[in-house]
Amino acid sequence: MPVLDTLGRPLEALRISVTDRCNLRCTYCMPKAAFANHAFLPHEELLTFEEIERLACIFIELGVRKIRLTGGEPLVRAGIEELVRKLAALPVELALSTNAILLGRHAAALREAGLRRLNISLDAIDDSVFGTMNGMDAPAQDVLAGIDEAQARGFALKVNMVVQRGVNEKQVLPMARHFASRKIPLRFIEFMDVGNSNHWRRDQVFSGADALALLQGEFALEPVPGPASDTGRRYRCTRTGAEFGFVNSVSVPFCRDCNRLRLSADGKLFTCLFATKGHELGKLVRSGAPNGEIAQAIRAVWTPREDRYSELRATTAEGDPKIEMSYIGG
Repeated sequence: MPVLDTLGRPLEALRISVTDRCNLRCTYCMPKAAFANHAFLPHEELLTFEEIERLACIFIELGVRKIRLTGGEPLVRAGIEELVRKLAALPVELALSTNAILLGRHAAALREAGLRRLNISLDAIDDSVFGTMNGMDAPAQDVLAGIDEAQARGFALKVNMVVQRGVNEKQVLPMARHFASRKIPLRFIEFMDVGNSNHWRRDQVFSGADALALLQGEFALEPVPGPASDTGRRYRCTRTGAEFGFVNSVSVPFCRDCNRLRLSADGKLFTCLFATKGHELGKLVRSGAPNGEIAQAIRAVWTPREDRYSELRATTAEGDPKIEMSYIGG
């Protein structure tokens, strides 16, 4: 029987953060000023790969069919290929999200370990714009080189672009042209009020409708049907087959169909990207609890779930600080 929350949403997708560390300081996620003196998790508090594998098996028994490895930046976790090998052997669709700065040196080993799907973050083709947004002056070419390496090795790729009004909206068309020519799907993500440090304002949201209007001037687009649980509205160019997605979390919330649970690197469960608190699971694992007790703890987190933050954003009063995206993944 599926595990359902109070709104009838099944537990089907799990995002596992393997580290809270990152080699970039993107302004919408981990701005340099806010994280200058940040105390990152000590290594001994991170779930081991064996503990993650055990939990993944329990989640699969509860109905999870998709697992995505996130961070922070997952490729900064030493030995990440070992974890990929363990999870790729399970009956689950496995993917990994990365900023691709380190992808060139990891792509071969990740592929050999059994990974087939990658979600890559890139917010601009222009080095100046991208360097400003990533906070470290990292050039876009480093990411593009990693993408080229991954594509050459046969990975299924998606590229995600967070679009912020007044910052990088002029990169929408250059990005679209670049990835359309390479037949790599590109998704435009609205700037969201995740965490407390990115100084989000609604007037900085460049909506999915804005991005779609720009693209329609150059691409002949038609909608592509997809399951309700998809976060992105998909479109395809009728002339070339180029695919684009629009993740409209602010302007057109999709909370009602959210089937995702998040596991932090130190073993806490979060029922929403905009959560203010987590539920301890790692300590239960390390206490020697049997699988059945752990499964029951997961059920106890999911079944009373009623999260729909984006739907209620306009009426939600300021409350407890939200968890930072770098801690639980996007």
